[in-house]
Amino acid sequence: MKNIFSFLMLYLLWLPAVGQQALTAGAADFDKKWLRSGRTEMGYYVWNENKWAELYSFAYDIHATPKTVSVYTHLKSLYSEDQWTDTAVSEAGTFKPIYRSSFSNEKEYVLRFGQDVSGYYYDKKNKKKEAIKEAAGNSFFESYTYPYLLSLLPLSSGYKKDLPVYEYKPGRSDHVKLARIQSVKTNLYVSQLTGEHKVWQVSVLEEATNDQYEYYIDKVDRRIWKIEIRSGNQNLLLLNKEIDFNPFTKPFNKEETLQLITGGNAVISGQAFARDNENEGLLKGMAVLNINKKQYARQGTTIVLIPYTPFFKEWIKLNEASRKKGRSIPLPKEAAACIKVATVYDDKGNFEFVNLMPGDYLLYTEFGYVHTSHRTEVVGYTDTYINGMFQGTSANTQVNTYATNAAASIKKVVTISKEGETVAVKLKKTR
Repeated sequence: MKNIFSFLMLYLLWLPAVGQQALTAGAADFDKKWLRSGRTEMGYYVWNENKWAELYSFAYDIHATPKTVSVYTHLKSLYSEDQWTDTAVSEAGTFKPIYRSSFSNEKEYVLRFGQDVSGYYYDKKNKKKEAIKEAAGNSFFESYTYPYLLSLLPLSSGYKKDLPVYEYKPGRSDHVKLARIQSVKTNLYVSQLTGEHKVWQVSVLEEATNDQYEYYIDKVDRRIWKIEIRSGNQNLLLLNKEIDFNPFTKPFNKEETLQLITGGNAVISGQAFARDNENEGLLKGMAVLNINKKQYARQGTTIVLIPYTPFFKEWIKLNEASRKKGRSIPLPKEAAACIKVATVYDDKGNFEFVNLMPGDYLLYTEFGYVHTSHRTEVVGYTDTYINGMFQGTSANTQVNTYATNAAASIKKVVTISKEGETVAVKLKKTR
């Protein structure tokens, strides 16, 4: 029985290695209609202290011509000067490697592929440089190119294939290892910008490092939405930033918009406060009777001024619709640069915007304050009798005062009609 069990386990371990076909350069499996030139940016996260922390920015450019396919990648630390720049060039028809280079703070190397693999490797830390020359051997793909070739494959549920991949490592005799597509299945990716997308979840094991990759590839356009990586005890995550996302129909002109907020001599002078309604019951809503009528925005409170152009109007409308779905529409960087910010400069909620041109502007602010309310409560009843005759009942009441934290969110459209005008505004919220 023990011998049978041992044989069965050996068979199960051996079966995947021989039962899965390996792709070769030039294989008909690759559908080049999915190959598109363009740039993709991804956030690079590391799982640390039970949360995802973005530590790097990652970008790759694919440039496809009738002769070559070039992949340029750039990884940069968000908190240091460390960065890695890699280039991989392959034949367009077969995806056979032609050239590979890598430059970082610690090392650099350049490889050229033909009948031989030749080039150099330079260890910057140890200041050691070595020449590389070895026989190319059997057909393989380049390590920085193959992840993007996954999108060109005839993916379907249950699809499996091996890709022989070349990656140079100093001191290693065999630089070709398998990247094994272990499984493909249907899944769903939810974008904060564009909602749900049906994807192929492609599970890949890289034999060279024993790292496990999960690629989430769009079924419609073969975009890579997400990459999950398990490397030893470390979990990594790459998320597509969708830099091509553009829901806007109204044009945006940065130069003209900047001119609105910097090129004039008009002024918006304002005061931000909450008019706190303390009353309950019959007096609810009658702020005129309150003792504490105004609670001013604190000194340092941010006031935002947005040029109320057709573009920004559309952005606000899109955000209001998207917020119902739990998403938000980010502003393009050029448009974000045209938003002006001022701060409250005293204890009376006063603020000021200068150098404005005639036009419409949206002012927006948020601040906290203490909301005080008075509530009258019945604590008992008194019966009235005259000469032993019951005359009626009156309620005994007391007034209780409550203080709670509250927040004011205020926006207002302000119009400057003529050059040099000073417009006085009050940003108020009545509760």
